[in-house]
Amino acid sequence: MNYRNYLFILFLVGFFYACSTPPQQTESIKPDWSDNPWPEIRIKRINQLLPEAMKAAEVDCWITIGRENHNDPIAVHVGAENAGGTAVFMFYLDDSGFHSLAFSPDGEATSLDELDIHDEVIRVDRGASAVQVAADFIKEKGFKTIAVNSSSSNTMADGLSFTQRQNLEEALGDYSSRLVSSTELVYEWLSIKLPEEVEILKKAAQMASDFQHEAYSMIVPGKTTDADVAKFLKAKMAEYGVTDAWHPDQNPNVNSGPDRGHSHATDKVIMPGDVIQTDFGVKLYGIWVSDIQRFAYVLKDGETEAPADIQQYWENGKAGSRIALAAMKPGVKGENVDRAQRDLMDANGSLYVPWSTGHPVGYVAHDVGPNLGGARLETPRPAAQKLLKKGMVFAFDGFHTWKREDGTEKTISVEEMAVVTENGAEYLIQPQEDLILIK
Repeated sequence: MNYRNYLFILFLVGFFYACSTPPQQTESIKPDWSDNPWPEIRIKRINQLLPEAMKAAEVDCWITIGRENHNDPIAVHVGAENAGGTAVFMFYLDDSGFHSLAFSPDGEATSLDELDIHDEVIRVDRGASAVQVAADFIKEKGFKTIAVNSSSSNTMADGLSFTQRQNLEEALGDYSSRLVSSTELVYEWLSIKLPEEVEILKKAAQMASDFQHEAYSMIVPGKTTDADVAKFLKAKMAEYGVTDAWHPDQNPNVNSGPDRGHSHATDKVIMPGDVIQTDFGVKLYGIWVSDIQRFAYVLKDGETEAPADIQQYWENGKAGSRIALAAMKPGVKGENVDRAQRDLMDANGSLYVPWSTGHPVGYVAHDVGPNLGGARLETPRPAAQKLLKKGMVFAFDGFHTWKREDGTEKTISVEEMAVVTENGAEYLIQPQEDLILIK
């Protein structure tokens, strides 16, 4: 071989090697969370959705009392999150329309006014009571029904403390008999999401799903534990600058063993033949959360697909998700969505599942709105009797439960998110179609 031929062969080898080597993956672009859309969305929610919620709840006036450190859970929704001294945030309807006021201590009034959330910020002199000033305004206007945040059934409408209520009743005098719970008002308001909020929830759902797929790809059967998968997901959250959709101790819940319900990931080693469930959600902009479950099967030696029984359980669970989605329409009771799936589960031979088919999701994982459950209960919870409406967002499961060889139970609960539309409901993201297979 002469020297020129030798160089030509080296060139060919190098050329084919370069063509066959996969290109280096570029680092994915991380989201920029600095431009938070919440301030604009909050104002739109207050001005567009809150008046309708007040009308539906049949209240003339709603007040929230804000304070430092131990604030009302509704505070961030009404602009009261930065309250220092006691402040009163008031929304009311009269013959001229909808109005919003803030009665704020002078020290916080300037910055609150600059946020331009409310029609007017009324300054309360140092040493004076914002509650008393607001009470005097209420009596001047003569409101007939005054909603306050005291509720036995809705935690988001139960932020008024015992002493705050005492002070308010004392300031109102005879008008205190006009106080009503804000339960229905808060329900009507928070249960509906604006289209731009749905778009953010889509991003949160997609991120949770993508992270889970990536986590499953790092599993080494016989070595990786459920807790290792959870740690991987925690690292992804930190990398992308997002936070937990619910309590960090149980997010994510990775479980390759029998059912554990809501729980933390354990040190169980993932083994061939295991069905892995991951229940996971992320919070974007500190406001909106997702709740997504993805399922995987760990192949045994010689397997190229899941065994027939596991595959059938998966198909049954997926069918449950599809039939529940089809039942989600405006005007339908939450209980009826649950019933549609329960009937299919019975037909497919599933064991009983104690969890509801679904729940509202948005600002928290279990948000305000109709419960998609109760179809097999003698006395369904009141939330299951509530009607679905356009703009409500749900996380819901496709169920199938079976008995394992050791006598324990395992549930496929493929969890997706959907928004109720004018004519039905739509998945927020592409649902999981196939079991993820781990070699």
